[in-house]
Amino acid sequence: MKIAILLSGSGSNLQAFIDKQREGNLDVEIVLALSNNPDAYGLKRARNAGIPVWTEDHRSYPGREEFDQAMLAAIKESGAELIVLAGYMRLLSACFIKAFEGRIVNIHPSLLPSFPGTGAAAAAGNYGVKLTGCTVHFVEEQLDSGPVIIQAALPVPASEETEQTLERIHKLEHRIYPQAVQWLAEGRIEVRGRQVVLTESSRPKAFPCPNNDLSSQWLVYPLLEEGF
Repeated sequence: MKIAILLSGSGSNLQAFIDKQREGNLDVEIVLALSNNPDAYGLKRARNAGIPVWTEDHRSYPGREEFDQAMLAAIKESGAELIVLAGYMRLLSACFIKAFEGRIVNIHPSLLPSFPGTGAAAAAGNYGVKLTGCTVHFVEEQLDSGPVIIQAALPVPASEETEQTLERIHKLEHRIYPQAVQWLAEGRIEVRGRQVVLTESSRPKAFPCPNNDLSSQWLVYPLLEEGF
């Protein structure tokens, strides 16, 4: 499956996709990496991996829709079948979402529908939650609202700083996001209303192994499979 990845920053999730692809666990071709930030480090990761890059400063366009139309043209030319948002820090316009309806996915650093929007990890910590995590979901016009594909949860010690929590969340993102896209590449995902149904496989499951160390405890559903 051909995918295009949108990013605005460091591109750590892009790197996770590149790594899983090189390991032979991800049946995708990353045909394009796009960014609204020409200085994004993620673009360097893409170029180092030989991935074509498209980047423009969104501020040079008269509005959001004009910028999104330019991205759409590049994505359509690339032949991408799925759009993967990997730290893309701008809202997509309605015209963009309609052009790839049902074929855009995102990862968010909270257990949606709790704490949508930016600053989710800090908001969760300030609220005093005992569990947080990350969510891979389909993208709809409403912010962080699409059907959930997979979620991972981890405990939040009261003494932990937000940056420490985010570091642990990012480690989970780098596992569950490629897994979700692999399921899509295999054609094993069906959306029924708000429910995402996964067709089972004979591939062995990679069970999470919580122990007494809070920093390594986590739960994920649906379960990851071997290679993720």
